[in-house]
Amino acid sequence: MLTTNVTALTAPTRLVQAGNGVRYAYRRFGNQDGVPLVLMQHFRGSMDNWDTELLDTLAAEREVIAFNNTGVASTNGETPRSVQQMARDAIAFIEALKLEKVDVLGFSLGGFIAQEVALLKPDLVRKLVLAGPAGRAANAPVAQGHRRRSPQAGCRRR
Repeated sequence: MLTTNVTALTAPTRLVQAGNGVRYAYRRFGNQDGVPLVLMQHFRGSMDNWDTELLDTLAAEREVIAFNNTGVASTNGETPRSVQQMARDAIAFIEALKLEKVDVLGFSLGGFIAQEVALLKPDLVRKLVLAGPAGRAANAPVAQGHRRRSPQAGCRRR
């Protein structure tokens, strides 16, 4: 059921006070049938960084919730220094909206946060969509006896 013709550009910014003392800014719009989709943004990104055409496409089928996590843009508090704390804060936001089940789309750093939310509160997350997160292998140490190639490796001077 689409409640109004609200789009990503016209959805009002709302505020919700969470149990962790943070006042979260968010936008919520789209088809309210089914499980809402909560969006988690990239490093230094706010809810205003999402592509509006993508959001409107998603909102045609489902409810979309974009928010600013703790300390980002119009949400108060101090920006956490760990992904685990960012996930705890995202959970506090979701719980402040009294949502019992969500799907989560995490983009880049938001993908790390989304994974941590699913690990911390598996009963809260129905589906997890990861868009562009680096895998663990990106940070894995180089194995003993193996050297990383420099960008010039394989190039020889003549």
